[in-house]
Order: sequence, then structure tokens, then C-alpha cells
Amino acid sequence: MKIITVTDAWEPQVNGVVRTIQATNRELERGGHTVAVISPRDFVMVPCPGYSGIDLSLLPYRRLAKLLAVELAASGEIAIHVATEGPLGQAAARFCRRHRLPFTTAYHTRFPQYLHAMFGVPESWTYAFLRRFHRSATHVMAPTPSVERELRSAGIDNVAHWTRGVDTEAFQPVEPLPLSVKGPVFLCVGRVSVEKNIEAFLRLDLPGTRVVAGVGPALETLKRRFPGVMFLGVLDREELARLYCAADVFVFPSRTDTFGLVMLEALACGTPVAAYPVQGPQDVLGGSHVAVLDDDLQRAALRALRIERSACRRFALDHSWAAATRQFASLQMPLHGPVDLHRFSQTACRPVVAASLVKGRR
Repeated sequence: MKIITVTDAWEPQVNGVVRTIQATNRELERGGHTVAVISPRDFVMVPCPGYSGIDLSLLPYRRLAKLLAVELAASGEIAIHVATEGPLGQAAARFCRRHRLPFTTAYHTRFPQYLHAMFGVPESWTYAFLRRFHRSATHVMAPTPSVERELRSAGIDNVAHWTRGVDTEAFQPVEPLPLSVKGPVFLCVGRVSVEKNIEAFLRLDLPGTRVVAGVGPALETLKRRFPGVMFLGVLDREELARLYCAADVFVFPSRTDTFGLVMLEALACGTPVAAYPVQGPQDVLGGSHVAVLDDDLQRAALRALRIERSACRRFALDHSWAAATRQFASLQMPLHGPVDLHRFSQTACRPVVAASLVKGRR
């Protein structure tokens, strides 16, 4: 099967969405599938308003339609996956609705909470948009049971489970990155932005050294406010694995992530986790012996120092990308190409779109 992924998040961005798509595509190819990615790099891009470092596609529908038409002209089984809800994702969903093509979507980012935290946008507004966007998909894939419940409670019923994994070959105990700092080392990896709540980590009164790896719109501000913190920017996978191995505890301060891939990466390298007992950490690590979840993040970080590193590695080995990718592939709805898009007229599709819009306004 050939799986076409349409995504607004792609290289050179470094975030959980990009890593998820990259890892899933690697496993799909290992399993004999063919993959293609349609990303902002194929379009004219403009900076995302209010969020530096993210570029969005400008008026992408016509070019996207041509790219998808070329892909669908091939023979064999073809599936379309729309990974994100940005301009490209919206254009892809519109194309599939117009031609009555099945497609899947995924819920990677808790936009209602993010947009409320960053810009004060009412969560109800964002959920209304998400209902309209995901309703036409055959499945909207969610990473954890609590995210599935959240989506259903918001009126999104076509939810299916797609977990996440970790590359235990890329992330494993290796020679630690030399930091030449006072220990213990408390590490946070992720996009340096308001919604990641990194400032909560930086405010902790911890012994040793706090280290942050990642970039984002809040980076320069936090550098000025916390001069005693080591900021390392973006590292490649090999360097990042060595950094995880150099840390004594991985601190995950986010209260809004749907999963938190970086927690599994740290565990795969033998580094225990400290986090809040919220969605994401609770779903992934709740009840395990490799993380401390506490509303007092400082207490969690200090208690995590006692966790055995070998137990962390064993836990990660049970959460592979191979298993997660089998779930992903099983949820796809393949067409049998080549697909003749001309067999669907605009007139025939208008009632479908209109009915969807009317239903969305209720």
C-alpha cells in the first residue's frame, strides 16, 4: 500500500508531529509499504502569525490538488492521511470531501488548550473548528485513551486509537554528551514556547544544573531571565541520545501534550522521568516505576533521582514504533488506483459538503 501523508509540520521543524511522521514512515517502508509526504516545502510559505519558527503554506489548494491527483493516478492500493489541521490539512480534507475520497486524520496537538494559553482563544471556538475538520475523516487517530475521551466529549465520535513509540536503536544507553557542569543534571527537551510550560521547570530550586534542548519563540526571553540554565538549542538524534544519557532526570513540565514522545526517548536512554500527573504523562507512564508524577514538580524531580536506569530502558523496549505503525496501517482506508477523479462532479459533491456545514453549525 502507498500512504500519502499531508502535513503542515515538517523538516526543518523539530517537534513531536514531525518525529511521529518520520518514525512511522520508516517503519512503513520496513514493512513493505510505500510512503509520500506533501509538506509546506512544496508550496509558497509565510511565517505563522505569533509563532516564530513555524511556516505555513499560502493558498495551497490548487497545487495540493495537482500533487494529490498525480499520486492517485498510480496503480495499486493508495491511502491518504491528513496529519495536521493547518492550511495544507484543510486543503487536503477539502479535496477528499470534494471527490468523496476516504481519508484519515490524527490529533497530535491539543490546540484548544494551546491557543487559550497563548492567545486567550476560547476553547469552545477551537473545538468547533476541530469538529468540522475531523468529522469527514473515516478515523481521527488519538494517541491515548484520555485524548480519545476528550475528543468524544467534544462531539468528535469517529475516534480510533493510534499509540506512539520510540526508536530503541537510535535512543539507547551510549557515551554521555560531555557537559562539564555540576551534577545532578536535570534535562528538558522540547519546543521552547509558552504552551510547553518550560518556565515551570526553570523556576524549580534544584541542585546541580538545569539543561534545556530545543528552540522556539520563548527562547531568548528565557535565556535572559534564567542565566544559570544551559540552553543547547537543537541537537541531531545522535547528540540528543547522548544528552539524554548525560542527564540524571528528564523533567517534562507540559500540562497540555497529548503524549510526550520525548519521555519515551529519555527512558530508552535509561533516564527516569519527572512530570505532572496530567494527560500524557499519566496515560503513558502512570502506574510504572520509571517516573514520578506529582503536582509538586520539584519533589517529583528529586524523587526520580532514585529510579534505576536499567528499569527505564526495559520499560521503553516494550513501546516500539513497529507496534505503533501496525496500528496506523490497519486504520488506513486504501483506494485501488489509478483513481479517476473526473467521475465525481462538483455538483454531486455539493450536497455532501453542504450537509456537513449545516451539521457543523448545530
